[in-house]
Amino acid sequence: MGNPIKTTIPKLNIILSVLVIACLLCLSFYSMYGGTFIFNRIENYIFPFVTIIHFLFMYVLWFKITENEYPDMIMKNIEYIMYGILLVYLYEISETVLVLASQNEFQNHVIPSSFMPMGILIISLQSLLVLLTIWSFVIRKQRVGKYDFDYLNNHIDAWE
Repeated sequence: MGNPIKTTIPKLNIILSVLVIACLLCLSFYSMYGGTFIFNRIENYIFPFVTIIHFLFMYVLWFKITENEYPDMIMKNIEYIMYGILLVYLYEISETVLVLASQNEFQNHVIPSSFMPMGILIISLQSLLVLLTIWSFVIRKQRVGKYDFDYLNNHIDAWE
């Protein structure tokens, strides 16, 4: 039986990440200007698409921690893709900030009363997701290990 403290922190990170992603998946279709959900815009589906890779990374991380395995090429490639996804998350934060900052441009229009609270909630969840993602990189480095490229190159054959 493994050390329960060793798996508690990664488990907390994964649970929090899943909760935040689930909330943001719903909110990715929310229109702050109209206070409604819009499903016919293609840009609303960017976040759900990239979260598939995030879920895959969390699964691989959890598997490597629980099985006490060394990082491999697949994990390295998924993590490198996650660095790009982290940039997408930062872009989503900037988009939400721009929408919130544009409130003054629409003084003569009816803006729902939920505009500012929902905007703050979305930005908070997006920022928390960025922090959790960075935290998962730190957990990978501490619990699974660093990527030793010499070892990975010499043991690339999956049949060994």
